[in-house]
Amino acid sequence: MISVSWLKKRQPYWARLESLLGDIKQNGLRALGRDELRELGLLYRQTATDLSAVRGDASSVQQSRYLNQLLSRAHNAIYSGQKKTFGRVARFFWVEYPRIFRQYLGYTLAATGIFIVGGLAGTLATLSNPDFMRDFLGPAMVRTIEKHEMWTHSVVAAAPQMSSFIMTNNMSVTFMTFAGGITAGLWTLFELFFNGMMMGVIGTACGMNEMSVKLWSFVAPHGVLEMPAILIGGGAGLRLAEALLFPGTLARRDSLAVGGNEAVQLLVGVIPMLIIAGTIEGFFSPSSVPVALKFTLAAALFVIFAAYLSRGWRKEELSRPPAGE
Repeated sequence: MISVSWLKKRQPYWARLESLLGDIKQNGLRALGRDELRELGLLYRQTATDLSAVRGDASSVQQSRYLNQLLSRAHNAIYSGQKKTFGRVARFFWVEYPRIFRQYLGYTLAATGIFIVGGLAGTLATLSNPDFMRDFLGPAMVRTIEKHEMWTHSVVAAAPQMSSFIMTNNMSVTFMTFAGGITAGLWTLFELFFNGMMMGVIGTACGMNEMSVKLWSFVAPHGVLEMPAILIGGGAGLRLAEALLFPGTLARRDSLAVGGNEAVQLLVGVIPMLIIAGTIEGFFSPSSVPVALKFTLAAALFVIFAAYLSRGWRKEELSRPPAGE
């Protein structure tokens, strides 16, 4: 548990970092001298270490949120002027993004919970009233399901064009779910719930018509990347909504700037996932490849994806200082 004496000892350093950030906001990064720039870098690294310690203490939620906002402001001030070289972009995706994902995991879990509630609602509504799926999905799609046919034949016939369309559509859904955060999270909540309900209705309808294997063998290969991407986008939207609704000690404009920067970092990392998922959905998922191979690919992608997001986690845990110091 974090001690009061440790917090008092660290607070002057946090205040000094906040003071330097105030100078940068007013006069720009170039206004700082060489010693101040060196101090800024040192304080940034020390505060990152402090945040790791504070985050491990369940009773220090307020301090954790303050340090998280302070670090985001510092990161934005330090790196906003850097050229986005290929090496910098590669480092972001390979080194920084897994840490960013874990840092804001709570928002993604909340988005996942909303999606699951929507899925359960769709399932229960379809089971209690079979006509509900006809109203929700439309008569044409229901007739296709009742004939034990998949609706993916057009995807196979025009794979390159459909793959491009699918990527664009998935990115649109993900970005809209994220952007809904600016509506105090209402649109984000709707998108998550609606997409969950859609999955619940389709899954139940296919199950009632003995098409579960056909459905899930189609969804699984690309879904293990596509669905997490949409849920992470939803988590980013919830972070944006939190910054708008609960600015804390910051002015609402500053809170939105900090929260928006964090949310965008969380969102940007899903773009490669959506590209890969769209390619698989356009070429592989609707193909006549054996079902076992489709599920094997899905399992392999899931393991790789989980290993990527957990990359460096053990190293972070070992590098945390004792909480009472």
